[in-house]
Amino acid sequence: MAKIYYDNDTDMKVLEGKTVAVLGYGSQGHAHAQNLRDSGVNVVVGLYEGSRSAVTARTDGFEVFSVGEATSMADVVMFLMPDHLQGRVFHESVKPNLKQGMALAFAHGFSIHFNQVEPPAGVDVFMISPKSPGHLVRSMYKEGKGVPALVAVRENASGNAMDIALAYGSGIGAGRAGILETNFKEETETDLFGEQVVLCGGITELMKAGFEVLTEAGYDPEIAYFECLNEMKLIVDLMFEGGISWMRYSVSDTANYGDMCVGPKIIDEDAREKMREVLRNVQDGVFAKDWILENQAGRPRLKKWMKSEQEHPIETVGSQLRDMMPWLNAKRAPKA
Repeated sequence: MAKIYYDNDTDMKVLEGKTVAVLGYGSQGHAHAQNLRDSGVNVVVGLYEGSRSAVTARTDGFEVFSVGEATSMADVVMFLMPDHLQGRVFHESVKPNLKQGMALAFAHGFSIHFNQVEPPAGVDVFMISPKSPGHLVRSMYKEGKGVPALVAVRENASGNAMDIALAYGSGIGAGRAGILETNFKEETETDLFGEQVVLCGGITELMKAGFEVLTEAGYDPEIAYFECLNEMKLIVDLMFEGGISWMRYSVSDTANYGDMCVGPKIIDEDAREKMREVLRNVQDGVFAKDWILENQAGRPRLKKWMKSEQEHPIETVGSQLRDMMPWLNAKRAPKA
């Protein structure tokens, strides 16, 4: 079982007199920067020249500098830009401005675990990874609450890296909910596996496949959409609130019987073996190498796939049906 830390296990004094440079001011960046500031920590924001987030950060009251300038001013440098950019940003702007005794912090372990960022000796390396989108990190903090986070220490050059990491975690509100100890390998590999097999890859393919089977059999696409995508939220909300058992308690007996009879036929041993193959590709770096090369090539496959997916019938009929649901505040993704 993971060790869990709370606010009473941390000491915010270790951040007194220190400056945190938050690199990036998107979903996570704005939440980390604002929560830390409200916790009494000195924060600066580092952005690339021309970043559209600079105006927002300044409006929110932060001093905005180039990544190199922010790094040179900081004691703790938190990487909150996309994974595939971190290696270049580190080598071009962060590494030349590092000093002995500084700390590099990450909200996801990808760039460290797959050697895109290779910190020099004498620098602490830790991770604080909130398990929620940034807007929830911020809103829960403002309500006097917090969201759980993961903590890991990769390099403890100062002998104080865990204390700094936990203080950072408490500074963004995570110590109110609980900070679970892990390591960079575990966080990175489980995160990538979950995204690919369940949260994004698995669930989208399952919903599309169900939609396609129903429409191929002659059922109306609108009805198929409701059964295979729209109602997914109702089921996930029940599981989110009380686990799988609460969902099964809440749905009909007919649904439970179908769940038990058919679920194992869909996710059978063959499906599990494919999942194990995905995990092996994550563990041995095959996926990471492929993703890095895809970015270096300008994302040709990803752009093609995104365009094709936006044209799937489940997206077309879904867009029309969501216009009938005023409570949704329906969104439309930009064209790929």
